[in-house]
Amino acid sequence: MTTETIDHATLTKLTEAGVVRSAHVVGQVGGWGVLVKYGMTERALAAQRSHQVRIFRKLETLVEYLKKIGIPRFDVDAVNYDPQSMIATKRPDRAEAMKDAHAAAAYTKWLKAEVQEALDDTSPTIPHDEAMRQVRAALKLV
Repeated sequence: MTTETIDHATLTKLTEAGVVRSAHVVGQVGGWGVLVKYGMTERALAAQRSHQVRIFRKLETLVEYLKKIGIPRFDVDAVNYDPQSMIATKRPDRAEAMKDAHAAAAYTKWLKAEVQEALDDTSPTIPHDEAMRQVRAALKLV
């Protein structure tokens, strides 16, 4: 059985319109979900990317979310909530992305320093036209 869901944008619009009748926070494996009732319809809040039922790992985060979108009152069902079932998610891809980001930032910092050093250099320079004349002369000799 698939659960029908509602996304954040739709929930926000319904809340602004004042048609949300209730919110029901449900404890489950992995955290907390929320069911929203509007009209005669009840839907679970969906995650933005996966469109699966959104699970909040912390009740405090869910409370903050609901209050921010305009739902300050809701009921909580903790019957199936099991804090021991919280699975630590590891994201090795994120660790690698952070390493890449730090390497890119270090390279950018180094490159900016090199460019600034070149700009600040007061050594005598040869104008571009003169340098090109010398290159053309050297190529004709070869």
